[in-house]
Amino acid sequence: MIVIEQAKQEMSRLRKQLAELADALDVQGLKKRREELTAEQESEGFWTDLGKAKTVNREAAAIDAKLEKYDKLVARTDDLEVLIELCLESGTDSEQEEIAKELAEIDTLSEELRLQTLLNGKYDANDAILSLHAGAGGTEAQDWVSMLYRMYTRYAERNGFKVTVIDSLAGDDAGLKSITFTVEGENAYGYLKAEKGVHRLVRISPFDSQSRRQTSFASLEVMPKIDDNTEIVVKPEDLKIDTYRSGGAGGQHVNKTDSAVRITHIPTGIVVQCQNERSQIQNREQAMKMLIGKLAEKQEQELQEHEAELKGEVKKIEWGSQIRSYVFCPYTMVKDHRTGCETGNITAVMDGDLEQFIFDYLKKSKA
Repeated sequence: MIVIEQAKQEMSRLRKQLAELADALDVQGLKKRREELTAEQESEGFWTDLGKAKTVNREAAAIDAKLEKYDKLVARTDDLEVLIELCLESGTDSEQEEIAKELAEIDTLSEELRLQTLLNGKYDANDAILSLHAGAGGTEAQDWVSMLYRMYTRYAERNGFKVTVIDSLAGDDAGLKSITFTVEGENAYGYLKAEKGVHRLVRISPFDSQSRRQTSFASLEVMPKIDDNTEIVVKPEDLKIDTYRSGGAGGQHVNKTDSAVRITHIPTGIVVQCQNERSQIQNREQAMKMLIGKLAEKQEQELQEHEAELKGEVKKIEWGSQIRSYVFCPYTMVKDHRTGCETGNITAVMDGDLEQFIFDYLKKSKA
């Protein structure tokens, strides 16, 4: 158990850590920017341009969230320092368990907030659109897609994010051939972009009568969900739009009207589709948002590749490569091949405990 004198020394370290965090967050700059946004929000005619108003409000909310977290961290540190001083004055160590616990929690929260400073990409604060696709392997791979979908919904729940399915295609016998869904919440894209790539599963197949070990693959695409007022310009003549009947069970419109929409962006070959909304118009709107997100992601990828070339970096940015293995048999392990991060607690990972993998990736990618 930590003794009070040690706790006082730890406080010096925490104060230094908070000062560094204030610099990393640019607290003063955030406060100044918040004042500018407040002036915009209070200006006459602010709501005339709804697109711009939405962007301003979103930025203001993101700044408020960062400042609130930082202020709470400072307040908890102040309270802890008072408690330590009281214990020193009274000569008792009866509060040492509470002090040790609070020190550990402040440390954890400080690290989490520091990692948020790494989310400085153009679209990191945005909501995310995720698309899972089964690889070769039939039913086994399709079941793996449904397992991954559950994993990401659990991750979203843990972080207070909202999940909405945009498009899905059921497997032949079980699972899902593909599913596209949005994850809405602060920095959803910034965190989940770390998950893009191929996910590999090794287990005894429940679909194999001889109980043989199988390896399955599923790919995950992650793109930012972008508001209408964007720099991404899509020309109508560059689009090929097809409509078709929705597939799957449920809903009075399913398989009765051509409400599903598929959009092909001819210059890039990017294809998006949506069938889960009730009308063709709604499906077309969702599909266009997905297309804009994919084009924005492609633009960011090309920028990173260009910067890597200018820096003379040898490593290549591989967006579609295998990023992680999930081994259920003959032992249990989840390993990220990009960072080396691994754990034997595969149950926790499948229940959405992805923070360590995501944070390690963010730290390495910004190093």
